[in-house]
Amino acid sequence: MSFKYREILYANYHTNQSGRAGETDLYSLFSRERVQFSKEIIPYLDSLPRAASILDIGCGSGSLIAALKDKGFSRIVGMDLSEEQVSIAHKMGVVEVQLEDAFDFLRSSNEQFDVITGMDIIEHFSKDELVDILQLIRSRLKPGAVTLFRTPNLDAPFASVFAYGDFTHETFLNASSAQQVFWATGFSSVRVYSSHMHVKGIFKKFLRRILVTIHIFFYKSQLFATGRSTKNIVFSPNLIIVANNQ
Repeated sequence: MSFKYREILYANYHTNQSGRAGETDLYSLFSRERVQFSKEIIPYLDSLPRAASILDIGCGSGSLIAALKDKGFSRIVGMDLSEEQVSIAHKMGVVEVQLEDAFDFLRSSNEQFDVITGMDIIEHFSKDELVDILQLIRSRLKPGAVTLFRTPNLDAPFASVFAYGDFTHETFLNASSAQQVFWATGFSSVRVYSSHMHVKGIFKKFLRRILVTIHIFFYKSQLFATGRSTKNIVFSPNLIIVANNQ
């Protein structure tokens, strides 16, 4: 299905959303994302052989690919719908990124991957599209292979900042619904983790840790007061979803 807003906003997605701070911040933004992924995503993949084949869909500027290459991974393919994002990736030296629709690639390719990743893309799909792409991803994963996603967490305090801060967002998950849709589409061993909140400076890091602890206590108290369990609730801004192909 074609959506007019996608044609308009995705053509220059960096300008319209990711890079509203301006072209002068392009390199620093890429560097921050690269460091963030090295701390938040790479640890889940670090035990894999460096010859593992990896597909990164909706890869944007390629900052995750750069972080993977920093760790010695070399068989990586990235794809994105935005011509601007692909151009930026190439400008950053990430030549593995190509302009392609993930649905078209997954349907037409016979290649099997050890890992398929998707950073901040789940929220851009409708529910039907999400189910479709998860099933397609399973078909392109080797048996026992891993898929890993990051997406905004609807249970996080002030979740609307992340969920509705981008006009192109459509579908939002919490830990429970994430497990539900991945299990329903045939994945096994679905794990949902808190995202990494990176802050520069020891004092800021210490202060944030205290404030986060207070916030979580407050929200858990509210859940307890209303008779709801906190067992399967993640409070970080994003969810990290890791699942295996059966």
